[in-house]
Amino acid sequence: MSDRPRLAAASRSVTGKAVAHLRREGQLPAVVYGHGTASEPVSLDAHEFDLLRRRTGASTLIDLAVDGGKTRPVLVHGVQFHPVNRRPLHVDLFAVRMTEELTVEVSLVGTGVAPAAETGGTLVHPVSSIKVRALPGNLPEVIHYDLSSLDSYDATITVADLVAPRDVTIQADPADVIARVLPPRVEEEVAPVAEVAEAEGEGEAAAEGGEPAEAPAEG
Repeated sequence: MSDRPRLAAASRSVTGKAVAHLRREGQLPAVVYGHGTASEPVSLDAHEFDLLRRRTGASTLIDLAVDGGKTRPVLVHGVQFHPVNRRPLHVDLFAVRMTEELTVEVSLVGTGVAPAAETGGTLVHPVSSIKVRALPGNLPEVIHYDLSSLDSYDATITVADLVAPRDVTIQADPADVIARVLPPRVEEEVAPVAEVAEAEGEGEAAAEGGEPAEAPAEG
């Protein structure tokens, strides 16, 4: 038996704007599709899907069962969110073929400590995910990399430094920087208020004690 996470769905005949009442009843409209198969409208339990989404990623295979039938592996290919409350409004589920390679986005996770960040620098991650290609059963959920090589502000970790799992191909520019440490910002020194006031006072005194302006010549 598969140890993949499971998701139950029910066949759905309601479409268009009429799906609003499904959401009010705690149901989430979804569509299952794949190569060579017709799109299949289904509904999911919104709470169950939310719990699943918190512990899975774009490359996580999920066993989907529609109306209690036989499970089939799917990927969460896309989620449409409400613009204000950010709750899911619609889900696209992609039915995969286990013998067909896929390209998906996989999160990058740094591990360990960046020595340069311990001396006041700021650790930044310009790239937080990359595309990989593999058979569905070989897709990694994340790719880890070690931060310990960031021992100076000139050091970087690039895509070329990543070690992909076996039978997984990284599809990204090897030169792309995925982590580095920025040096501390050097703020311009500001003169104390008292010194500024004193300088202004000296300037005013000099102006008052200066020579009077030359009177215009009499005609």
